[in-house]
Amino acid sequence: MTNGQEPAGRSNKSAGGFFLAAGCIIGVIAGGLLGQPSIGFLGGLAAGALMATAIWYFDRQNDG
Repeated sequence: MTNGQEPAGRSNKSAGGFFLAAGCIIGVIAGGLLGQPSIGFLGGLAAGALMATAIWYFDRQNDG
């Protein structure tokens, strides 16, 4: 690992956690504009979780 290469057996993985966090933040902002930040948070969380799950699923499909 000192030569700048990745360890053997590891492939590049896409990170879906960004979509989970961004969904929560965007949902709170959108919900706050509509007077319902809690509903916006839950909607953003659901949308982010859906995106993160889709990234995990398609990334897993590309491994094999």
